[in-house]
Order: sequence, then C-alpha cells, then structure tokens
Amino acid sequence: MLFVFVSLFLFSDFYWKENPFLQYLTLLVIIVYGNNFLLLPFFVKKKLYLLYTLVFAAISLLATQLYCYSFAKCGCTIIKCLSDYLWQSLVPLIFFSFIWILYRFIDKENEIEAIKKEHVEMELKFLKSQINPHVLFNNLNTIYSYSLEKPTEVPDMILMLSDNLKHVLYESNSKTIPVEKEIRFIDNYMKFQMIRTEGTKQVNYKKSIDSYSHQIAPLLLITVIENAFKHSVLNSEVSIFIGIENGILECICENDYDKEKGSITDFRIGLQNLEKRLELIYKDAYKFRIDKGESFKVYLKLDFK
Repeated sequence: MLFVFVSLFLFSDFYWKENPFLQYLTLLVIIVYGNNFLLLPFFVKKKLYLLYTLVFAAISLLATQLYCYSFAKCGCTIIKCLSDYLWQSLVPLIFFSFIWILYRFIDKENEIEAIKKEHVEMELKFLKSQINPHVLFNNLNTIYSYSLEKPTEVPDMILMLSDNLKHVLYESNSKTIPVEKEIRFIDNYMKFQMIRTEGTKQVNYKKSIDSYSHQIAPLLLITVIENAFKHSVLNSEVSIFIGIENGILECICENDYDKEKGSITDFRIGLQNLEKRLELIYKDAYKFRIDKGESFKVYLKLDFK
C-alpha cells in the first residue's frame, strides 16, 4: 500500500502508462481493502460462507480479466489469461483474508478470555458476599449478649470485631492476602466462638505454622471453621487445626453431630460455595475432603508452592 502511494507522487505519467502491473496493483489494493473491511465482515457476520466463496472467486476472475484486457492488453484467451495471471489476484486476496481471519480469531479469543475473567471475578465476589454477613452477624450477637452479662469485656470484643470488619470490608477485596492477616482474622473469630459457646461446647483450637510469608485467598478457612460450629451439637467437642509446613497449608475441622438428623447433603450445603471458590482460584493446587462417620470431619489442603 505504501509503495502504491509513494509511486503516485514520485513516478511520472509516462512511467505509470508503461507499467500496467503498477496500475493493476493500485486496483488490487482497493480490492483487498474492500474485501477485508466490507465483504469479509459482512458475510462472516451473516454466516454466508458459501456465498462469500462465490463472490471471492468472481472478484478474482474479474480482476484477472481486467488486468489482461485493460492494463496488460495481452490479447490472450480467457484460459491463457487465467492460467498466467490468476495467481496475481488470488495470492494477495487469500493472504490478506487469512490475516483478517487470524486477527479476528485472536481478538475473539481475547474477548472470550476477558469475559471469562470478569465472570470469575463476579462469581468470586458473589460467593464472598454470602460469607461476610453470616460471620459478622454471629459476632454482633455475641457482643450483645456480653453487653448484658459481662459489660466490662465488651470493649475488647468491639476491638476484635473492628479488626474483623476491616478484614472483611477491605482485605477480602484482594485476590490474595498474607497468611498472617487471614490467621489473625481466624484467631479473632475463634475467640468469639469460645466466648459464645462457653459452657455448651468444648473447643480445641491448635496452630502449627512455620512461615507466615505465603499468600492466600481471603475468607477461605472461615467457611470450613464456621461449618464445624454450625453443625455441632450441644455438650460436644469442636476441634480446629491449622498448619503450614514447607508451603503446604492444612486445615482440619472435626465436630460431633446429630446422627439421627440430616444427610451428608445437609452438611455440604454450607461448603458448596467453598468448593466453587477453590476450583476457580486453586484448580489443581488443593485437596478438599469431607468424612462423615462417628464425627463430621472436613480436610482442606492448599499448596502455596
């Protein structure tokens, strides 16, 4: 294209008249642009592929005939003209059509990838939004109860709730956060639960963490831990273990449950969102298992490496 425009300004009229191929090249550029910006988009959008093939073939034949009889003026037969010069029309048309199709394919792939990414982000936000109100509602109930029974302990509880609110409102919007912040959030939550279940449940909370330098998706562990309290029965034991060793996180939650009530499906309802998030974020870098025997046990493993 650049060559044609430069030629228009630099070459004399005589040069143009004596170079039919250069004249034809100008026409060919117009045909290629018309094909790429008008014909291809129109026929592809309408999915008229066969009709486009016929139009493409007709344009190639007409362009070749035009070159033979109007520019080159070779005086050869139609068959001779096509056999000698058809490639001059076909090669650029096919090449630039391929470039257009390739560009459109890449553009479409990028668009699909962007839509998928947006969908995943929206789904993650939705799943996290279902977690937040439940956790905070329980904390507020605990503070309210203590404001009536043990008002002197309320200020410290409000500070813990403030930390948890900050975590939920700000930290949870990040894709990943330091493990230290997530564990601190869990620590506060466990303190609330120990206060709330005092005298009704025995809570065993243990940690073994060799490094806090890892990153983790926010509000993952809380779902497993909250589920243990939610489905445990009165006068029972709830065991929570969180361990990190050599870049591997393990969270094991075990609780007694009423064996006469509820199926495995009932217990899994609160964990379905967690499974979806794990699949979206960690894909093959996690293990998630639920065992229901004498006790209800949930095992979560994340590979940070």
